[in-house]
Amino acid sequence: MASGTGEPGNTAGSKDAGRDGEAVARFVERFAAEMTEAGMQRMAARVFASLLADDDGSMTSAELGEQLRISPAAVSGAVNYLTQVSMVGRERDPGSRRDRYRLHDEIWYATFANRDQVLTRWERTLRDGARSLGEDTPAGARLVETADFFAFMQAELIGVLDRWRESRKPSA
Repeated sequence: MASGTGEPGNTAGSKDAGRDGEAVARFVERFAAEMTEAGMQRMAARVFASLLADDDGSMTSAELGEQLRISPAAVSGAVNYLTQVSMVGRERDPGSRRDRYRLHDEIWYATFANRDQVLTRWERTLRDGARSLGEDTPAGARLVETADFFAFMQAELIGVLDRWRESRKPSA
């Protein structure tokens, strides 16, 4: 039995009990596989996809372990990674010692906005490296080209994020 639904094979949480648990599980595994293919750690991708598929966007470690059939250690490692990259937050259930893991609001906006900061740091480091290697050397020129690419991506990302925000505003 999964997540206290009382229904064998239902892998959705009790608050999502009206759903086809097998269909939810297939979605979770499919989306997790896509994220893993893109470079995310496998367990972190599975935990993230489970939270994404949950109506509240939050689950306890026990709920995640039961739904995904993974150990508490696997859940812990996955949520540590997800909190480190600011995709998931940790909070306490009121009156409980249990941690609850929750997706941040506007998760994709926040994730890509954080990438903007990463691109800035990478660009700065690459430009420093190019100066150290000599911008006229093949390696230095490669670093300059990479830094220029990140600068371009950063400028474009800022514009895309601004346009996304604007598109989400209610119509007047």
